[in-house]
Amino acid sequence: MAIVRLDPFREFATLVAERGNWVPPVDILETEQHDLVLKAELPDMTREDIEVIVEHHSLTIKGIKKPAADVKEDQYRRIERSYGTFSRTFTLPNTVDAGKVGAEYKNGVLTVKLPYREEARPRTINVEVAA
Repeated sequence: MAIVRLDPFREFATLVAERGNWVPPVDILETEQHDLVLKAELPDMTREDIEVIVEHHSLTIKGIKKPAADVKEDQYRRIERSYGTFSRTFTLPNTVDAGKVGAEYKNGVLTVKLPYREEARPRTINVEVAA
């Protein structure tokens, strides 16, 4: 039987620098106006840390989530939140008007509005009754 040394602080040894890339969770929905909305959870980030790129029928969200600057690594006892760079790319449908895409960052949530082109929106056509 091998003797294994017990290290009760083994799980506390993870340093911020050792954390790898992370992937923020997103929700994608369609509004009643038939526009797409993407919401990404990006807590504790600033607008300057986030980049939104629309090109070639794709939407890319990327950035970096940094740990608190006022806390030293040796002060941590447990780290469960992820830090580091992230990048997510989504294919946009041909119906999205790339020139009208807008983004807003508020309360840790990035909201990207992807409006449909006018010709892609549903229309109601009046039917006239002939006499």
